[in-house]
Amino acid sequence: MISVRSVTALILTAVLAVAAVPLLAQRGKTPAKKSPPAAAPAGALSPAAKAKLKNPSALKDVAPATYRAAFDTSAGAFVILVHREWAPKGADRFYNLVKYGFFDGTRFFRVVPNFMVQFGINGDPTVQAPWRAANLTDDPRTQSNRRGTISFATAGPNTRTTQVFINFRDNSQSLDSQGFAPFGEVVSGMEVVDKINAEYGEHPDQGLIQRQGNAYLTRQFPKLDYIKKATIQAAAPATKKATTTKKK
Repeated sequence: MISVRSVTALILTAVLAVAAVPLLAQRGKTPAKKSPPAAAPAGALSPAAKAKLKNPSALKDVAPATYRAAFDTSAGAFVILVHREWAPKGADRFYNLVKYGFFDGTRFFRVVPNFMVQFGINGDPTVQAPWRAANLTDDPRTQSNRRGTISFATAGPNTRTTQVFINFRDNSQSLDSQGFAPFGEVVSGMEVVDKINAEYGEHPDQGLIQRQGNAYLTRQFPKLDYIKKATIQAAAPATKKATTTKKK
């Protein structure tokens, strides 16, 4: 059983400065991967797309009431259903990050078995840098951190930026009281999320990821799973309800 104190020290620290975050020991045995994932495509984002991502204040699209974000990864595909009413600010930020390609090519850099998987540091340090201070004020927590839900990582109150985590199990007892506010849930492909490579645990240094990006991760942790492409799925067309008439 993980104590609240140990979880508080352990969890989900979104690194907002260049300094490395201490890594605490919460290890578990993980199955060896048969082969490393293929390298992420270089230059997935156009210069224009990167330029837009370097200006967080310009990415202020309001998300739909609900939307689906599809993730094509080296481990397989999964889909997240976002409910804006759960955490409006978080849902809007995630919508913009997916829509404008922020997650494309990023690694699942922190994977703690029976706890959570974390991602959301862009592989290009010049893209990531402007987001370190793009803090969101907190949403009130309306949902529990049950298995399959997704929340933003934080470094304290009002510090959400780009890092998110998906719960491998029901973490409500340890995380809900700390204010982590789920904004969506995995509705397809949770078995893919479960098999994201955990062999490196918490060893990747978040400070070095911030400064060196995917170059550091590829060199030191070549078997990390990664996001090939994340997209907002088009809403299904509304179906018309059949009408009936009564004979008089």
